[in-house]
Amino acid sequence: MAQIKVFYDPETELLSVFWQVPRKSQIATELGDGVILIKDGVSGEPIGLEVLSYHPGDDRFDAVSVELGRVSSMQPAS
Repeated sequence: MAQIKVFYDPETELLSVFWQVPRKSQIATELGDGVILIKDGVSGEPIGLEVLSYHPGDDRFDAVSVELGRVSSMQPAS
């Protein structure tokens, strides 16, 4: 089962979604419409994304399905 970690900061309207552990060497590429792809800086593998100016009900998402379960703590890898 794939697991994701979602962070939302209402003050900055920033939504961050990671499907892998964040890296210290990560890089970002803007895809357009305020969507940023986050990649591993070494391998170039996508590890997450950020949505700028996000607010609940944002129409950039047609639907999001969430499954709750146990996850290990996702901390930046060394």
